Amino acid sequence: MGINTERDIEANLQIGPTDQGMVRLFIEAGELEIPMDFDPEEAEEIADEIRAAAQAARAVKG
Repeated sequence: MGINTERDIEANLQIGPTDQGMVRLFIEAGELEIPMDFDPEEAEEIADEIRAAAQAARAVKG
């Protein structure tokens, strides 16, 4: 399975700050919960990667 493999899984994504000064991505899919904490600098790098991926996706769509 890779990034281009489609799956029929419904999931919820929440993003927000924690009381410890981290940025949390919280993924919930059925009974599975995945909390992922990043320091603010890492979160900004991830945001940049998401923006770059969105721009590349727009180019593919034409």
